[in-house]
Amino acid sequence: MSDSKQPDRACLRFGWTALAIFATLGLTLEGLHLIKSPFYLQMHMRQDLWTLAHAHGTILALVNILFGLFVARWIMDASARSRSSLALRAAGILMPAGFFLGGIGNSETDPSLAIILVPIGAVLLIYAAASAALASWRNSETR
Repeated sequence: MSDSKQPDRACLRFGWTALAIFATLGLTLEGLHLIKSPFYLQMHMRQDLWTLAHAHGTILALVNILFGLFVARWIMDASARSRSSLALRAAGILMPAGFFLGGIGNSETDPSLAIILVPIGAVLLIYAAASAALASWRNSETR
């Protein structure tokens, strides 16, 4: 079966992969501190945005893992499960990507235009959470 038919598996796969990527990003940021990289340390906006990319990516990876572990138990409607899963995975890409890319080509006071990905990802995250919450409330009423 494809991952679109198994949103729990898709979220688990995405979550573990994203966790490995964003943990590596965190280690890389620490390495840039260690070697006192001027590219990283002299641009405070970049430093803040890349730290936000690491933090949001790691947290959203963990949310995807938890969603993948519990979604089949709480959301019986397959289409709601699939929509929530897709929106959550998209948020897990767009939010950290917006922060990271916002720190490339930025000025000292403003992020680059790629920061627009962050609110798009945030809307998808809210949609996924609201959709999952609504479906789980409906599910609890039928039990």
